[in-house]
Amino acid sequence: MTLSGGRIRHTVAFTPRHDPGSPEEADFLAAGAALADIPGVEEFEVLHEVSPKNGYRFGFSMEFADQDAYVAYNEHPRHVAFVQERWIPEVADFLEIDYRAVTG
Repeated sequence: MTLSGGRIRHTVAFTPRHDPGSPEEADFLAAGAALADIPGVEEFEVLHEVSPKNGYRFGFSMEFADQDAYVAYNEHPRHVAFVQERWIPEVADFLEIDYRAVTG
């Protein structure tokens, strides 16, 4: 989907601490996928990194209608709990990038 207006695409590339293909890794990815159920989250994807150009193994990508929806997601109790209870202890490295379309 092409971003337009004030839409925001939130992305994060990451490497879990879990062994590749392990049940723990699958459980973490499933817990992350549940973030799609938070109000305001659109176009949610769990992605597997295929490029040898970086060391990340996965990505989450999602879109928001506007800045208010993005802020509401960041402050939502389920997102806050996921970050505290799963993300911080289970992710070894990550890069977060949030995009808005360049208009010209």
